[in-house]
Amino acid sequence: MDLSVTSAPLAHPFRAYSPADFLFPLPEGHRFPLYKYAGVREQVQELLPVLPTPQLRWADAGRVHDAMYLRRWRRGEVTRREEREFGLPWSEEVVIRAMRAAGGSLAALHDALAHGWGANLAGGTHHAFADRAGGFCLVNDAAILTRLALDEGLAQRPAVLDLDVHQGDGTAALLAAEPRAFTLSIHGERNYPFRKERSSLDIGLGDGVSDAQYLEVLSEQALPALDQARPDLLLYLAGADVLAGDRFGRFALTLDGVHERNRRVLTWARDRGVPVVTMMAGGYNLDHHLTVAAHASVVEQGLEVFG
Repeated sequence: MDLSVTSAPLAHPFRAYSPADFLFPLPEGHRFPLYKYAGVREQVQELLPVLPTPQLRWADAGRVHDAMYLRRWRRGEVTRREEREFGLPWSEEVVIRAMRAAGGSLAALHDALAHGWGANLAGGTHHAFADRAGGFCLVNDAAILTRLALDEGLAQRPAVLDLDVHQGDGTAALLAAEPRAFTLSIHGERNYPFRKERSSLDIGLGDGVSDAQYLEVLSEQALPALDQARPDLLLYLAGADVLAGDRFGRFALTLDGVHERNRRVLTWARDRGVPVVTMMAGGYNLDHHLTVAAHASVVEQGLEVFG
């Protein structure tokens, strides 16, 4: 059965993965931006096939997460405090959805290794620690992919470039003891999480960062640091919460700035022959159309750079 949503033949081998059809119950008025997954799929489905995300195996989640932690969440044996830290009420559907989102990242990893770039229209769940959830993140796909790539010999020097406005604290903690992995985070210094972990390189910025300021940091600090690390796999968390007007961000980037950010990162990877996996990470703009457009930009720039 053809699972793609495009019918015309395409001149490129790329595809994306989306969990938009896998819903879970949300309390009325909840802040989780469930709308954006269907919105991004709709915006990019004319550009490339969009396939349902496969579900991650629990054994793969167990590469970085505590077995009892996974067991309790799978069974619903969690406390109200844990639900509050996660930010979502427990349900069987929300757990399956988390595993689906992470499975999309793993599928995109295999695409990246085959074609240079793979895209998950979800994922980037960087606040999940070994034994606790946080910030809408139940399993940490970037850490799981890093561990899996090293374990299976798919990469020798994987790197995580986290450009969500919030530090990837869970990713930093999970990979801190792995010398072959390089983690880099550009984030709001005064924003959540208020207790930061230590990445290989953390670049904390103040509030109100503009396009020009952000792009200068990216080009003058972050990308040269990646050059020094010489990764053979890049996991790119392309957060849309750097935009002005985001409910949980304090930066002031425009949509043009996000386009340029994505173009520079993807061009860096292409020019150095580094396979790159893109994951959506956060985006909670008061203007829903901006959130969708910023996330869709990753696909648009990916096709422009790699196509």
